[in-house]
Amino acid sequence: MPIEKKAKWAQLKVGIMALVAMIILAVLIFLLTGNQNWFAGHATLYTYMDDSAALAPGAAVRLNGILVGKVTKIALSGSKQPQRIVRIDMQIDDKFLSSIPVDSVASISAENVLGTKFINIKSGTSSSTVRPGQEIASLNTGDFQALVQQGFPLLTSVQDIVNKLNAIVGQVEVGKGSIGKLLVDEQLYDRLLAIATEGQKITTAINSGKGTVGHLIYDDQLYNDIRGSMARVDSLLAGLQQGEGTAGKFLKDPALYNDLQKTTMQVEKLLADLNAGKGTAGKFLKTDDLHNQITATIAKLDTTIDKVNSGEGTIGQLLVNPQLYDSLNGTTKEMQGVLQDFRKNPKKFLHIKLGLF
Repeated sequence: MPIEKKAKWAQLKVGIMALVAMIILAVLIFLLTGNQNWFAGHATLYTYMDDSAALAPGAAVRLNGILVGKVTKIALSGSKQPQRIVRIDMQIDDKFLSSIPVDSVASISAENVLGTKFINIKSGTSSSTVRPGQEIASLNTGDFQALVQQGFPLLTSVQDIVNKLNAIVGQVEVGKGSIGKLLVDEQLYDRLLAIATEGQKITTAINSGKGTVGHLIYDDQLYNDIRGSMARVDSLLAGLQQGEGTAGKFLKDPALYNDLQKTTMQVEKLLADLNAGKGTAGKFLKTDDLHNQITATIAKLDTTIDKVNSGEGTIGQLLVNPQLYDSLNGTTKEMQGVLQDFRKNPKKFLHIKLGLF
């Protein structure tokens, strides 16, 4: 008997443990899959819509995006009026009723174009809040359906882009195109490796101070030369600031400024005299006498040239009379002959006669 009692007691404990485990498992499943709070009060609100848009019982109900309850029932209302064909019952936690104004509006929303649908209540501005069993106005679900319809062309375009990308990747994998050859061509890889090796050699040489670039980076002499040049430039600037040299005096000596001011005043006076017609240059600019004289001179010169062209005077005869030209030409030839005889026998033309008186 004691053994049988112990066996029954063990079986009873096993049964109790199994029952407790099943209860705990049920609670965990409910907590993981449901949003209902057993210890909170609930109120039922409802709304009417023209289309349920594939909304299912158990869908979440959100207030401005915050979870406040769930959908408990979706059924036809029997009404033929627009926006009142489908009735949706919502179970809302009591603590959220005071946060839902009476002018709030319910609509069907989704996490994305093809995501899970839920009821989203957009809070109104009224000071009065809803009560249990009260109706909430709704938005037209046609806008949501239009949004879903607009999403299909987008998905089609995305699918086309994905297909094109797959085709490009396929060509790259088989070595087609520049990118494909870059990935699969071993000769190109060897050339790139050789270039990288040469670059490493150049870098090593530069790091060791070889070559012009290496000396430029590591040789202290260049730094010292640059520093010396900068010191000389500083000294030159300091001398300019102190007024040394011609450039320094040009910057610091007020006498040069005074000379320039005097020169400027003289130039201004000269220009004023010119504008007033003073002096030869002023008269040349302002009076017509010189112009008239030049015009008269040019007219006389034109008259003289006309006379010469018509053969008047010696110069005119020289230009138009061939006899005078021939005479001058003959005289010139005779003179050339006389000069030639003079060079050959100058004694013929020179006689020295001495006489005593």
